[in-house]
Amino acid sequence: MAVSAVEGSCLCGQVRFSLLPPFEKMLHCHCARCRKGTGTGHATNLLIGKEQISWLSGEDLISRFDLPGAKSFGKWFCRSCGSPVPRLSRSGYVVVPAGSLDSDPGISPSGRIFWDSRASWSCEEGDLPTYSGYPES
Repeated sequence: MAVSAVEGSCLCGQVRFSLLPPFEKMLHCHCARCRKGTGTGHATNLLIGKEQISWLSGEDLISRFDLPGAKSFGKWFCRSCGSPVPRLSRSGYVVVPAGSLDSDPGISPSGRIFWDSRASWSCEEGDLPTYSGYPES
């Protein structure tokens, strides 16, 4: 059964978006930047093509922060509530914070990236493969 469009929003609900499947992958990222950017042990992100997202409301409330000196790390967030929202990466794909989704995207994480730089108190490996950096494909 095909998954229909998946919607998401920020905490205050002013920024809303819709995603069209199929979705390429979802990953847990354990790098220090993602930990700082989320305040958690890892970020879980869905990666999609830029043609797969439509902004339903609040696009004018989105602020962007690009980490100085970083090749591609940045954050987009709602100016009203501070929640992370999907961002267009400088690599050309869209990074969607999985926690911003309002329903099941029909895909689960397929791996843990930047595993070697995880926090010592972070979650355990479990059944997912781990990668020192980005996986090959």
